[in-house]
Amino acid sequence: MRILIAPNSFKNCLSARAVGKAIARGFRTARPDTITDIIPMSDGGDGLVEVLADSPSAERIETATRDALGRALKAAWLLTGEFAVIEMALASGLARLRGPEEYRPLVTSTAGTGLLIRAALDRGCRHIVMGLGGSATVDGGCGMAAALGFRLLTASAQSLPEGGGALFNLARIETDAADQRLKDTRFTCLIDVQNPLLGPSGAARMFAPQKGASPAEVERLESNLSHWATIVQRDLGKDITTQPGGGAAGGLGAGCVAFLDAALESGAAWVARQNRLAEAIMQADLVITGEGRLDEQTAFGKVPAFVARRAQTLGKPVIALGGSVAEGLNLQMIGIARCVAVTPPGTPLAVALREAKNNLASAAAKLIMEV
Repeated sequence: MRILIAPNSFKNCLSARAVGKAIARGFRTARPDTITDIIPMSDGGDGLVEVLADSPSAERIETATRDALGRALKAAWLLTGEFAVIEMALASGLARLRGPEEYRPLVTSTAGTGLLIRAALDRGCRHIVMGLGGSATVDGGCGMAAALGFRLLTASAQSLPEGGGALFNLARIETDAADQRLKDTRFTCLIDVQNPLLGPSGAARMFAPQKGASPAEVERLESNLSHWATIVQRDLGKDITTQPGGGAAGGLGAGCVAFLDAALESGAAWVARQNRLAEAIMQADLVITGEGRLDEQTAFGKVPAFVARRAQTLGKPVIALGGSVAEGLNLQMIGIARCVAVTPPGTPLAVALREAKNNLASAAAKLIMEV
């Protein structure tokens, strides 16, 4: 039997490649004659750079930048002969903060992401692919824009303070000092959601609570993003309120369209093309995918859903492994025949994280004897 293993990362636990290796180990332990192929996947969020770093044409570059709270750090990005790959979460993501006590969506900024873009421009890149996901921010990409030379000004002509909490004070956007190289650069921004900027499924109301926002702060951020969108419409001539995916990464999806004239694209689809996923599926008898948590949201833009739908069109069965699986979850409508939780019930989180590799291998070994 030939099995393709095409997982996402297990967030805050294992990279996609490590997940794949653990599953393959379990299969080979139970059935040594099993042939396994591993294609690590990403939806454009956490792990994008690592998934693509093994490409023969990719040069890994470390750049000095800032985290979402303005502290100095270094972040990796990739340079290939065709494009640069930037993962915004490596600069402006929740994972770069020290814990929930630092989740402060009123003040966190995407300025560090802007510094990574500037570094890519300095290396001569004129096509930049940027993964939007795992952000700690709800600033609409205004920090990124300021780092690239856009002037975001208050009514008193002062520079707008960083963070989504300050957007209500934005009076105008000036583009004269913006980096001129942006005009000759193509931006492809990878998203895993189609949520709009505003409304009940938007950047503030849907996602800001995950970044530490209280109910009152959520409504403040919603109002501020709405105000910002009005200024963008007036000064940049772009209506970003109807853009599918505009709510990605705290409104950075909308910000990339507004400031960079970016195209938004499914992250999983883009990564699949780079990794030649369809070719590998055609050669497989069984496809295994997965991510840290399988639930109702899995069907919407996530790696397991994309892999399953692609396999379904090619007539291949799919099983998904998750660190945890929502009770009663049924994803057969998107081509996932079965969802398997790899963590034993009642396992404390710290133990589950520590034992993730072994749990994946054990679950895979049991699974291969049943198929």
